[in-house]
Amino acid sequence: MERRMFMRYAGATAALTTLLFATTSCDEDGDDMPMDPTAVDLGKGDTGILNYAYALEQLEAAFYAEVVAKSLGLFSQTEQQIMQDIKGHEGIHRDFLKAALGTSAIRDLEVNFSSINFNDKNSILTTARTFEDLGVAAYNGAGKLLENAGFLTLAGKIVSVEARHAAVIRDLISNGTFSDSANNQGLDPAMMPADVLAAAAPFIKTKISANNLPK
Repeated sequence: MERRMFMRYAGATAALTTLLFATTSCDEDGDDMPMDPTAVDLGKGDTGILNYAYALEQLEAAFYAEVVAKSLGLFSQTEQQIMQDIKGHEGIHRDFLKAALGTSAIRDLEVNFSSINFNDKNSILTTARTFEDLGVAAYNGAGKLLENAGFLTLAGKIVSVEARHAAVIRDLISNGTFSDSANNQGLDPAMMPADVLAAAAPFIKTKISANNLPK
């Protein structure tokens, strides 16, 4: 999808999602599970799932912002445009979810990219592949936990873009490997929130509690 068209889509649907969120109760019966008082609680119901997606989009957006700021010289002109486009998309995803959540959005997370060598192209692309594969698996796994059909539709639109990111990053690493993440049925993997957050934890300094997410 062209960047300009995607930005128009994001602006229009952010307003729609905010309306949906305001008119839909995302709370579930029962007490909240205890959590680390220093951790950011994602919340429960659809609010929790959207905050979960928002946390991951914060991570991806921060990573590509670093790549564009520090590492574009490592890439060809075509590759530079790809990195800039992905940075733009991830920023839109992050801002889109923040707008949808409104006052229920978690605070900005502190990232940890100390293990990434931003002077090494292979380190950057390998990390990008990790983040994109994780993002796709996260949306695939959490989609079934959403109760609001509007949120599910919008999450589907976002994950389709994430999957394209994952494909092009794989091709930059090794041409022709764009579909290597798919299984024998041609489907990308799905992961539950606890597993995704555990995989993302080395890159996020802020403690995150997913104790109250729907199961």
